[in-house]
Amino acid sequence: MDRYVCDACGWVYDPAVGVPEQGIEPGIPFDELPDDFECPECAAGKDEFSKEEWTSPGAAGDEKL
Repeated sequence: MDRYVCDACGWVYDPAVGVPEQGIEPGIPFDELPDDFECPECAAGKDEFSKEEWTSPGAAGDEKL
């Protein structure tokens, strides 16, 4: 499942962890969070999150020569 980053403060929603203090159990994908979900760090709305971009180890250009 994809992780999402708060554009305002950088907090990361990881569906493998959830947000237990907000009653969000592990395993809930970001798109299934309630519409009124807020970042636990800065209270930014769900619309202020972006999908985390990353490349896997060994991706093109990452090789060590």
